[in-house]
Amino acid sequence: MEIEENERRVLARFKSDTGEEVGNLVDLPITVTTEQLTSLCNSLLNQEDEPTPFAFFVEEKEIVKTLEGVLDTSNELNAENVVDIVYQRQSIFRVQAVTRCTSSMPGHAEAVISVKFSPDGEKLASGSGDTTVRFWDVVTQTPHHTCKGHKNWVLCIAWSPDSTRLVSGCKNGAILQWDPNTGQQKGQLMKGHTQWITALAWKPYHSDPSSRYFASSSKDGDIRIWDAFLCKCIRILTGHTKSVTALQWGGAGLMYSASQDTTIRVWRADDGVLCRTLKGHAHWVNTLTLNVDYVLKRGSSFDPNVSVDPSNPETVHKAAKDRYDLVVSGSGERLVSGSDDFTLYLWNPEKDSKPIARMTGHQQLVNDVRFSPDTRTLASASFDKSIRLWDGRNGRFITTLRGHVQAVYMISWSADSRLLVSGSADSTLKVWSMKTKKLMHDLPGHQDEVFAVDWSSDGSKVASGGKDKVLKMWQH
Repeated sequence: MEIEENERRVLARFKSDTGEEVGNLVDLPITVTTEQLTSLCNSLLNQEDEPTPFAFFVEEKEIVKTLEGVLDTSNELNAENVVDIVYQRQSIFRVQAVTRCTSSMPGHAEAVISVKFSPDGEKLASGSGDTTVRFWDVVTQTPHHTCKGHKNWVLCIAWSPDSTRLVSGCKNGAILQWDPNTGQQKGQLMKGHTQWITALAWKPYHSDPSSRYFASSSKDGDIRIWDAFLCKCIRILTGHTKSVTALQWGGAGLMYSASQDTTIRVWRADDGVLCRTLKGHAHWVNTLTLNVDYVLKRGSSFDPNVSVDPSNPETVHKAAKDRYDLVVSGSGERLVSGSDDFTLYLWNPEKDSKPIARMTGHQQLVNDVRFSPDTRTLASASFDKSIRLWDGRNGRFITTLRGHVQAVYMISWSADSRLLVSGSADSTLKVWSMKTKKLMHDLPGHQDEVFAVDWSSDGSKVASGGKDKVLKMWQH
């Protein structure tokens, strides 16, 4: 007699994505849906009152509809086999894909090189080849302030973690600090680098609630740490033999710098001691990302998944620290580097100078790499016109996203990790779905190459800028 489909069952065990087992073995029909698994998992975790959405995986394959869809029916349906179902918490709020341009904001006289939303999502800044920094009103989508002070191209900008200030670096090696509410320069010009500024990074909010310290890197090969209140350099980190191309200030007191000398250096930020040098790349290292980037970028800002009294500095600081601790509880800070040698490396930089994984497959240089906010997925953008997705824990290749017809310059994740937006030399933005791993929306509108793109932390807006000198805002 044939067994009815709905009678086929398996013994299953729920595990968190950090490996903890939850509850006892459960007997499940293979037709159990993701909704039913979510309900059961919340019940096992004793959180029916405030249920959390989950994603579920069996041997790293996501359960999209039913458990049956990921089972190898010849093996797992053995009565003795126990199926491990790994659950991963999802963002409670869902970001809707941006589908249309809601405003084109001219004003810059040269290419827009950088575009960044403030950590609280309420402000937007851009840096341009016209030597100015501009602040834009996110609500009315109009220009707010034009900040003049640089004498050469503004190459990079960075918001303080408390959203109250912005620093900008230019081709002359000068750094300026701005008040976004007035557009006025704060303090004096910060000079020390002898060549242009390549990156700016603030000390994380949970380590520095007053947002006092930031670091800069330059084509001159040096990294400088600045006191933003005094506008003074307090430490210089030397050792790279060529231009420093990327800089990250981690949450555990370490700083990471990538260089055209093919190395990545790990520094102790407090005293400037070089902890280790990460070697592996055969050419320039262009880009770095940390698995904690998103929680550090959020700084002191409101988190829709956590209830915090924003008027109480202590609770805001604790929430930022808790967010960080949660991300690093499984595997610590992870670092990924992308290079002109077409490869990426996954590192455990706090402990080891040997890479966890080498990721190959791109046909041209890797220009940008980003961890998803939930740290599960890595996306890399390349001059080979493609975006590749990788497993954030082990570097395993997942899939290639194709659709752009020119180099992909920059990518940005939605806050819930379900969507990715990319900007390209082909003048378009594209929105990709992580569920289908396919193109969701094509967003033409720019007249030339798109250099910069950023998704706001509340998920409601994407801003982009590029060679056509126009800033565009995209919404659902």
